[in-house]
Amino acid sequence: MEASILTDIVVIFGLSIAILFVCSRLRIPAIVGFLITGMVAGPYALGLVHDTATVDDFAEIGVILLLFTIGMEFSFKSLLRIKRAVLLGGSLQVGGTILIVAAASLLLGIPWQEAVLFGFLLSLSSTAIVLSVLQSRSEMESPQGRTALGILIFQDLVIIPMMLLVPILAGADDGSGMSIPAFLATSVGILIFVIVSANWLVPKLLFHAARLRIPEIFLLSIVLICLFTAWLTASAGLSLALGAFIAGLIISESEYSHEALGAILPFKEVFTSFFFVSVGMLLNIAFLFEHLGVVLLLVAGVVAVKAIVAGAATLAIGYSIRTALLAGLAISQIGEFSFVLSKTGADYGLIDSGAYQTFLAVTILTMIATPFVIGGAPTVANRTMRLSLPERVRLGTIREKPPEEPCMKDHVIIVGFGLGGKNVAKAAKAADIPYVIIEMNPETIQEERAKGEPIHYGDATRRAVLGHAGIRTAKVLVIVISDPSATRRIIATARRANPHVRIIARTRYVGDIADLSSLGADEVIPEEYITSIEIFTCILSSYLVPRDEIERFAAEVRADGYELFRSAHPLEPGLQDLGFYRPGAEIETLRVGQEARIAGHTLAEANLRRRFGVTVLAVRRGDEVITAPCGETTIQGGDVCVVFGPAEKIATLDRYFREKNENNGY
Repeated sequence: MEASILTDIVVIFGLSIAILFVCSRLRIPAIVGFLITGMVAGPYALGLVHDTATVDDFAEIGVILLLFTIGMEFSFKSLLRIKRAVLLGGSLQVGGTILIVAAASLLLGIPWQEAVLFGFLLSLSSTAIVLSVLQSRSEMESPQGRTALGILIFQDLVIIPMMLLVPILAGADDGSGMSIPAFLATSVGILIFVIVSANWLVPKLLFHAARLRIPEIFLLSIVLICLFTAWLTASAGLSLALGAFIAGLIISESEYSHEALGAILPFKEVFTSFFFVSVGMLLNIAFLFEHLGVVLLLVAGVVAVKAIVAGAATLAIGYSIRTALLAGLAISQIGEFSFVLSKTGADYGLIDSGAYQTFLAVTILTMIATPFVIGGAPTVANRTMRLSLPERVRLGTIREKPPEEPCMKDHVIIVGFGLGGKNVAKAAKAADIPYVIIEMNPETIQEERAKGEPIHYGDATRRAVLGHAGIRTAKVLVIVISDPSATRRIIATARRANPHVRIIARTRYVGDIADLSSLGADEVIPEEYITSIEIFTCILSSYLVPRDEIERFAAEVRADGYELFRSAHPLEPGLQDLGFYRPGAEIETLRVGQEARIAGHTLAEANLRRRFGVTVLAVRRGDEVITAPCGETTIQGGDVCVVFGPAEKIATLDRYFREKNENNGY
């Protein structure tokens, strides 16, 4: 059994890669490639896959993870913004589609029970495909994206009463299903659970999971939240997909949403592919070709009717004709939950085998057409806008905003918030440069968020985490962490995400410079040579090398990528050319005693240069500094003098500065 499912997985993945390669060359969306893979490998074509039940289980996980990730990228605030689309738009779309399809079915002589069931089936759209396509086109926050999502959420909710009505339509009353009061009670209970989880339970759970610094525990915590919430909603009579979407919304309110999304995305991509493959397996190729004309006619009719009804519902909300067309065409296919309803209807005898296969063929073809329909929708909308339409229809009553631009642009992304990261943030704030911080320490995140810092929890090696930090619009990425391996992965990931971002990385050793530069870093700053430059600067200062020469030397070292320090050749210019130091010369600071012999006398009277061979460079008196004392400068008790001269002469002068003035002479 284990070998069988493993063989099926190998076949699915191998065939998917080959078909997706061809689709990419023909610029056909990946979703279509997966559907074609299922059609080819399914039992009605080559029959390469045998354990279709397990594939269906994987497909269900794929739908759960897809809705979970979409929920994480959404938020409760965004959901409240589309409540009008959910309640009004969704009810108008579902109700209108049911009425039109049922009426047309009755005119064709179909019994009213079956006519109503067909209305149910055609009123639902594919949440998985629509949201996947809109997500890939970055249209989730557009007016048509929000409207389509609102209607799809209503469809996911209305599937429950539809399931309750199917036995009634068939004339069966087996007591199965949930009563309306029980349904309402469980829905209220789930709403309370969501509020409590979003505000208290989930943030505490993820805080402690992140605090352990064990990636496996954090990942398992995310998966547990997703699956538990999906199971809870399914137990209450709601759909698994809706529960997964709610779980994503719960996590989206926490500071861990970026890391959670990055951790779950690879699994989502794998299992979502199973969903599309499993849908393709349902289609009977032979039946499709035998009834191709009828099926294509029905496909065109379904797409047209659903687009018109959904577009009219969008217009009723108050959107423009352009948004109505885009949203209507986006949800013009038949959805995956219609499969569940159709199977239930078939079990109760409401659909015969021929009608069932026709429904499957129409549904799968509308799904295959969805990416192309959404892609061509803007052209249809633009041509429609050229027509002479009433102002209210052209512009709508809702003032639409264009899709929101990224909230940050030309900003700095700081990876790591230790001492180095804090200094970078402090400098950015002082220069009024926008920045965002990525950190892995949950305690640090809590503390800095309380201070108002734009800090997020996440592993910057994940592209999704960098994406949420705005890597595509960032100007500079600064990596100040102590993990060399993670630094390499971050540089490589960031360079792939944004070829133009300037990457500055800190490393511990100079040997890492070439490696990190080859991965895409623009500047690599090794700690050991920063320390070396600072130390050598202090040394050169001690040897009286002029400040401008020291700064020029340090700049040359940095500009040459520290090649001056690594080179075996003599340094150019030589250090002997940088200053005028000769052995024996020192600069010292000497304090004048209150009763010293020099106290009260001018430098000309003391004549220190002739008597001791020492020059006074500066005198500090309290807060005052005399930087260029002349002969008339009077030395007083308590002054601090900066003197230059031979070491032995300075030692003699020190005693002179401390000796008491007994005879007021020299």
